[in-house]
Amino acid sequence: MRWLIAVLWLSATALGGATDDFLVAAKAKHGEFGERAARFLVDNMPPGDRDNLSLEFLSQNLDLALQAREEFPWAAKVPEEIFLNDVLPYAVFDESRDPWREELHQLGRELVQGANTASEAAQALNRQLFKRINVHYNTGRKRPNQSLKESQAIGMATCTGLSIILVEACRAVGIPARAVGTPMWTNNRGNHTWVEVWDGDWHFTGADEYDANGLDRGWFVGDAAKAKADVPRYAIYATSWKHEGLSFPMVWARRNQGVAGVNVTARYAAASASEAGPARLGVRLWDRRNGERLVATVRIMDREFHPLGTGETKAGTADLNDMPRFELKPGSQGWLRFTLGEETREMALEPVTGGDATIDALWPDLRKAAAVRAGLQAWLDQATEQRPKDSPVLQLPLSRDEAAQALSVLTADRMAQLQTARKDELTARVFTLGDKTMKWTETVFGDTPEGGHSLWISMHGGGNAPARVNDRQWQNQGRLYELEEGIYLAPRAPTDTWNLWHEAHIDPMFQHLIDTYVALRGVNPNRVYLLGYSAGGDGVWQLAPRMADRFAAAAMMAGHPNEASLLGLRNLPFALFVGGNDAAYNRNRVVAERAAQLDQLAQDDPGGYVHFFRSYEGLPHWMNGKDAEALPWMAGFERNPWPRKIVWQQDDVVHHRFYWLELPEDAVIGDRPRIVAQVEAQSIEVEGAVPASICLRLSDRLLDLDVPVTVRINGREAFRGRVPRRAAAIESSLTERADPTSAATAFLCLPGNP
Repeated sequence: MRWLIAVLWLSATALGGATDDFLVAAKAKHGEFGERAARFLVDNMPPGDRDNLSLEFLSQNLDLALQAREEFPWAAKVPEEIFLNDVLPYAVFDESRDPWREELHQLGRELVQGANTASEAAQALNRQLFKRINVHYNTGRKRPNQSLKESQAIGMATCTGLSIILVEACRAVGIPARAVGTPMWTNNRGNHTWVEVWDGDWHFTGADEYDANGLDRGWFVGDAAKAKADVPRYAIYATSWKHEGLSFPMVWARRNQGVAGVNVTARYAAASASEAGPARLGVRLWDRRNGERLVATVRIMDREFHPLGTGETKAGTADLNDMPRFELKPGSQGWLRFTLGEETREMALEPVTGGDATIDALWPDLRKAAAVRAGLQAWLDQATEQRPKDSPVLQLPLSRDEAAQALSVLTADRMAQLQTARKDELTARVFTLGDKTMKWTETVFGDTPEGGHSLWISMHGGGNAPARVNDRQWQNQGRLYELEEGIYLAPRAPTDTWNLWHEAHIDPMFQHLIDTYVALRGVNPNRVYLLGYSAGGDGVWQLAPRMADRFAAAAMMAGHPNEASLLGLRNLPFALFVGGNDAAYNRNRVVAERAAQLDQLAQDDPGGYVHFFRSYEGLPHWMNGKDAEALPWMAGFERNPWPRKIVWQQDDVVHHRFYWLELPEDAVIGDRPRIVAQVEAQSIEVEGAVPASICLRLSDRLLDLDVPVTVRINGREAFRGRVPRRAAAIESSLTERADPTSAATAFLCLPGNP
């Protein structure tokens, strides 16, 4: 028996079909646990490894992994499932399969002396390992996925290569470790890879980026917080040996699906949400992508170009974290201005979050944006009515940063217009559109938060009654609910008809009201909420689906839906409240039926139709204030003005714009037609009752406008190519709605159904 084990262990032939021999040898030497470990390793290994790795390689890997489990105190506490998945594997990505355990086990044993926990040991490795092996970050490396041996040979590696080394070093001393990364930051400035280690839970660190303050820190925290779990290119993934359907997206081998992955985006977003304190922004300037860093003066300015800080970018490749850092208030945004020699270029600074973040600017991509800004300013300096809509400056193709500057100056101008035009009506709390007049009451709750107050539009009951009756309902609605924070508006319906809240004049009047509060009171346009009671609830049923792109959430109290469709609620969280005994017009039964329909819609369309239903047993039409539980539920949502899937169901009151779809004013719109549109990477699919022409309102918040876009309409390819950003698209968007967060930076109009 000993002879058999020795033969199997010393064999240097490829594993091939000798899987059973490896399992037998593992069981003979390490018992049942050894056999389970060997089986886990083999069952999940890439096919190429099965053909190329030897029994000697695999047996040595297994022996040293189990030795570490016995030798280091933290390793013995690791659950079997995590040990097998994140300590035992001999590889991280698709790097060369060099034997590394023996070297790193011996070196690691020395470096972690005195450590009592896995976290302390991982910190010790990150602090000393890279100096001992003389490997550091350098863009001159041969390829991103270098093995330990390959990186040692040239003394340099990228973040991916450094992460491979740190993961292997941790595993060599029994610390569960895995590589983590994103294919692309949400600002499209590139990918990044780092490391997670397990010590009762997963914690992260940058490889060769030791921080004396502990784990869960790094320059990329703010960037990671903006990742999008439901957008593959912007999500964050961790490596896994066990395959459960998802692959780690290796940007250097995009077609290779052989490395298993786990989507861990939510944890980084959650970690950022609790991040307190100021934002610390680091800035680096490169001569080209994957090139050399440049020394330049960098100035940070707010949106009005007031200075916020000045520093100097660093050159060299020895320490990537050597960069100027600026402490900013969370939410700060504006511009970065770089001066290199006698030339100055600029880029937009998106709102920063608390914690650390890094901007990587590419000098060739920066534009002399001041010229674009000057041209727009000259156009804006003309009287509003004299500005030519066909001005060449509005039609110039813009870079991403130029578009951001155009959005900033055009937004400031539009807000200034409204502040002048609507000051008196806000003071009087009354305005007139066409032949209809709306007045309202206002109550402010709480201090103004970062980003501006929320806005709550609350519709009263009544209808089909004398004006004095509806007036009492209106006054009561103004006192009906209280908020933790926000501006609570109770508008008076312009008419006293039975359908007082869903006649065609209501939609533009509510948009007028929202624009006024955004421009004059600084309301956050992504935190506008709609609710209503009784006849006001009837209005919510009708308005919420057809105006879903304006609101963050909506709540219907004791209303009847009549013929309203639910389909437009795909991206609008919706609450339904009714008294269990509210039998007039069969409200209790009908509301319950609609709630069941929403259940089915949510089941059929994962990620859509978020809703909340409550029927209060024994209560009639008046629910004794219990329905106020809707407000904190609603406040937990913010509007996404750029959802990647839209379901647009027209009502009897038609709209020509819904999220990022728009129909020409002369479009022939049939009887409640439906359009479903969806974005996947750089492709847009539009299906349904598309009229003879349709326009797509595009933004870099939806897809990358520097990359060609493909559009298919009902299975027919309607467009393939790049769509230029233009100031005309921004100006048109802001004129229609005073909402910079939903303003398009590009328009693409196409023929629809023949």
